[in-house]
Amino acid sequence: MRSIIDLQRQLVPDLLETVRLRYSILHQVLIADMIGRRSLAASLGMTERVLRAETDFLKEQGFLEINASGMRVSQSGRRLLEEMEPVLSGLLGLSNLEEQLRGRFGLNKVVIVPGDSDTSSSTKQELGRAGATVLQQHLREGDVVAVTGGSTLAQVAVHLTSPVAHPSNLFVPARGGLGESLEYQASTIVSAMAKRTGAQYRMLHVPDQLSEEAYTSLMHEPGVKEIVGVIRSARIVIHGIGDAMLMARRRRVDAGVVEALKAEGALAEAWGYYFDRSGAVVHKMPTAGIRLEEIMTTEVVIGVAGGRSKAEAIAAVLRFGHQDVLVTDEAAALEIVALTE
Repeated sequence: MRSIIDLQRQLVPDLLETVRLRYSILHQVLIADMIGRRSLAASLGMTERVLRAETDFLKEQGFLEINASGMRVSQSGRRLLEEMEPVLSGLLGLSNLEEQLRGRFGLNKVVIVPGDSDTSSSTKQELGRAGATVLQQHLREGDVVAVTGGSTLAQVAVHLTSPVAHPSNLFVPARGGLGESLEYQASTIVSAMAKRTGAQYRMLHVPDQLSEEAYTSLMHEPGVKEIVGVIRSARIVIHGIGDAMLMARRRRVDAGVVEALKAEGALAEAWGYYFDRSGAVVHKMPTAGIRLEEIMTTEVVIGVAGGRSKAEAIAAVLRFGHQDVLVTDEAAALEIVALTE
């Protein structure tokens, strides 16, 4: 298959863009379930004239259903998308890129989706769908799954489904709340994941950022102590990766601490810990929830993060060395490879 793909690249160089374009159209319609041409054109950054020609072709092939309400992917189109995914990875060179990152950082698995989630909402949605697929592949009956917050993990929750209920599984927030948008809070996300899979969930009703005194006091509360114990027993942790300075601002970290983070070269944040370029921890927050010592012994750690702007942060966390699976996008992956050559 790989040799055929290489020949196609050389003999029909415009084939790649045509395949990518039609895949993107079908995939975006699938994500939206039902969408109008104008909205689809805006989400893909295309003119309606160009999009009309492509959607008419896809309708003629039986992959799209179009009516007065909008368009949706047909059953044939859904099957095509499933069959295209591995082929598309080969056409785009993503399979090779996945293997480069897997070998470079000693990961068990890398999944790369096309595009840049910094600039494309559909890429971010695809990142969430891929993260949900990876999580489903690792879930076993009776699992405790610890989940962090953020917009990317919220997309994972949107795309997480199960044909049968799994009442023995338990979703828990990996940490307390950041005080940001409700839909991006870890507790909101675990609730959505549990409801979409017929599982159970628990909340952690404490703020993420605590003083040492408040942390010590809270950890003596029986209710808090019990749920924190459950969180720290998780077999699976699925988390995002943030830019250190951005996360410090979101946490309203003291200006003195921010300056110290800059001086120490903090690039990334994950699980309430700040990492420098080499993957060394340069600062940690006193937080009720999962700690680095649990991360280092957790059976499955899944990172879901993308966007070219996050490449340095993702690379820093990967260098820390306790990641099992990375789900990212093409732009971040290419930049990570460039940074680590």
